[in-house]
Amino acid sequence: MANRTGSADLPLHGGHVPPWLVTRMASLGRVIVEAIVHHYGRDELLRRLAHPFWFQSFGAVMGMDWHSSGITTSVIGALKRGLSPIRDELGLYVCGGRGRHSRRTPDELIQVGDRTGLDAVPLVQASRLVAKVDSAAVQDGFDLYLHSFIVTADGKWCVVQQGMSDARSEARRYHWLSENLESFLDSPHSAIEGRNQGTIVNLADVRAARSRCAGLELVQGGPDLTIAVLKRLRGNAALSLFPELEPQVQDEPPLPHLHMPAHHDVRASDVVLRRLHGVLATAADRGPKDFTDLLLTPGVGARTVASLALVAEVVHGTPSRFSDPARFSMAHGGKDGHPFPVPLKVYDETIRVLKSAVDRAKLGNADRLHAIQRLDSESRALERVASGPTFSEFVRDERAKSAEYDGRTV
Repeated sequence: MANRTGSADLPLHGGHVPPWLVTRMASLGRVIVEAIVHHYGRDELLRRLAHPFWFQSFGAVMGMDWHSSGITTSVIGALKRGLSPIRDELGLYVCGGRGRHSRRTPDELIQVGDRTGLDAVPLVQASRLVAKVDSAAVQDGFDLYLHSFIVTADGKWCVVQQGMSDARSEARRYHWLSENLESFLDSPHSAIEGRNQGTIVNLADVRAARSRCAGLELVQGGPDLTIAVLKRLRGNAALSLFPELEPQVQDEPPLPHLHMPAHHDVRASDVVLRRLHGVLATAADRGPKDFTDLLLTPGVGARTVASLALVAEVVHGTPSRFSDPARFSMAHGGKDGHPFPVPLKVYDETIRVLKSAVDRAKLGNADRLHAIQRLDSESRALERVASGPTFSEFVRDERAKSAEYDGRTV
C-alpha cells in the first residue's frame, strides 16, 4: 500500500513567472532530472516527485516563490517544457498541467502509448480515478485545478495535482505514486499537502471501507431502505449507519507536516542555519581548490559553488534534508525578491556547469557529476563544525551584490 509522506500548507500567491525565469527553470529542471536519472534511475525520480518536501525544495532552488502554491504549476510547466526534447531518450513523459491542459491528459497519455507501445487504457483510467478520488471521494473544500501525470516508458507513474480554496486563500497539493499501489480507495496517496482544518470527508481512507459499502447498499436498496435507516438514526447521532462493528485499523505513526507560512519574506526561522553554513564553508574553503576543472570559466568562484552545492543536495539528499525548503532559495533567490533577487549570472553558471557534467556523463565520463556529488557530501560533513554569518548578514550581502550578479525580480 502506498503511504502518505507528509503534508504542507501552501498559501495562494498571485502573479506570473516572467520569460527570463521560465526558460531558466526549464533548463535547470531538465539537467537536475537528467542527473537524478543518471545516478538513481527513473523510479527514484518518481519517488522524489511524490515527496512533498522534496518537490517544494525543487521549486525553491529554481528561483520560484519559496512558500507559495505557484511552485506546483511552475515546476510542472518547467519539467514539461524542459524534458520534451529528450522525453524518448529518458523514457519520461510529463502529461497534463493546469486548467485546460489537465483535460488533455487522456489524449497525451494515448500519445505516450503510441510512442512507447504501452497500453494507454489503464493509464487513462488511473488518471481519471486519481482526479475523481481527490475531487469527490476526498471532500476537503479544495477544488482541483491542476492535474499532472508523469509516466515512464515502462508504465510506472506518479501524479501531482492541486486544489484551491479561495475562502481560505490556500492550496492543497496531492501526491500519488504507482509503486506498491494496490487500491485507489484504501489510503492511496503518497502525500497530501495542506493544513487539516474544518470537516473533511475522506472516503479514500482505508478506514472508510465500511462507509463505502454502506453507501452502495443504500443505493441498491432503494428509497425505502434509505428512509428506514434515517428514521433509526434520528435523534441518535452515535449510531452507525449499519449496526455491524467497523473493522479495526492499526494506527499509523504521525506523518511529517510541512507548514508553509503566510509571510512572503524568508526569515531565519525558515532555514536550518547549520546546513547553510555547511554549504558556505564548502564553497569558500574547498570549492575553488578542488573543482577548478569543474568550473572551467576563469573568475567563477565560491558563489557558483554554493549554488551548485544546494543543487547537488536536491539531486542526492535524503528526505530528512528537505525539512526547510526555504534554504534552497539561497541558491538562486526568488522572482519576487525574497530572499534576494534572482542572480542571473550565477543561475546561468549553475546551468552551464551542471549541463556540461551531464553531457560528459552521457559520453561515459562522469567525473564532473561525481565532483558535484562530492559537494553535497562535503557540505554534510562541514555543517557539523562550520560557522558563518547570521542569516540576516548572508541575505544583506547577497542584496548588496545583486547588481554584480545581474539580479532581477518580477
